Formats: sequence, C-alpha cells, structure tokens
Amino acid sequence: MEPVPRATFYFDLGSPYAYLTAERIAEVIAESVDWQPISLGALFKQTGRSSWGLGDAAGRRAGMAEVQRRALAYGLPQVRWPDPWPGNYLMAMRAAIFAQRAGHVHDFTIRAFRNAFQAGHDLSIPARVLEAARDAGLDPAEVEAATRADEIKLALRDATDVAGRLGVFGVPTIAIDGELFWGDDRLKDAAAHLQSAA
Repeated sequence: MEPVPRATFYFDLGSPYAYLTAERIAEVIAESVDWQPISLGALFKQTGRSSWGLGDAAGRRAGMAEVQRRALAYGLPQVRWPDPWPGNYLMAMRAAIFAQRAGHVHDFTIRAFRNAFQAGHDLSIPARVLEAARDAGLDPAEVEAATRADEIKLALRDATDVAGRLGVFGVPTIAIDGELFWGDDRLKDAAAHLQSAA
C-alpha cells in the first residue's frame, strides 16, 4: 500500500517556474509527493496579484532570462516560449484535474510542461492539451468531455480555494505539514524540512 504523501506540490501549467520544479522534484525530494493542479489565474484574483509575464516589458524580459538561466543551470533544455505566453490555461488545468483523478497526473503534467516550455506549444489551444493527454496515456475524447463537466470545473475551483486558504499565493509551492515553500529555488529547503520533520 502506497504511503500517504506528506508533501503537496501546487502547480499551474502556465508557470515556467512550476515547470522547473516538476522536472527536479523527484530527484530532490525522496518521498512521494502529491501533485495538485490549481488555477493560478483564480488565485491571482483572490490575492489581487498578477503574473510577472504580464508586467512591463523590461521586467518580463528579465524574468524570461532568469527562467532560461535556471533551466540551463539545472541541465534542462533551452526554454522555448509558447506564443503567446502567458495564455488562457483553464482547459489545460481542468485536464490536469481529470488526469489526477485518473491516476495520470504526473505523466500528463510532465508531458504538458515539456510541450509548453521545451517545444513552445501553446496550451491555450485545446488540441495541444489533448495531444499532451494522449501522450500521457489518456483518451483525448474523455479528457475533452471531462474539461466541460461541472464536476471537474468544481474540483479545480475547490482545489484552488483550499490552496488559497492554506496561504498559497503563487506557484510552484510545496506544502509540508503547514509549512509553505514558494518558488523553484525553495525546493531544496522543502526537502530539508521534510527530512528534519521525519
């Protein structure tokens, strides 16, 4: 029987920093981790914040350069940015909720992140989301239908609300026993906390 994960990884497929975390989390955190999709756009509405990718041009360029620098430092391929970025990832996140329920959240998420930030695919295009779903072993027709289902819409909304109540205000965030570690650069801190609290 699988042990209940003590750590939760909150992510949105539109976040390049969450992509950097998703690629490294299994290497850095030895224990199993619960991958929880949430809607960053809805979270921003709750907190009155916005994406740095929608800020001024200089800040956007600096942020993109930093993501690129970190990706190369982590041994990941050069980032290819979707055009446009950021986009509307609501369907993609509903697909992630369906994948979570189907037991494929890790495979779908990694495939979708790589398609977005390694191949430059725009996940606001439904066909691109369904392509990632198919590559992760899911039935694209089932995924497409699920993203329109009230049950899946509500599940994403509820997961986002729960994350917000816990204090999550951005992604990637790792939650461990009430402690929150925000940012891909806090991944090792999260791993150390998990070890010390064992």
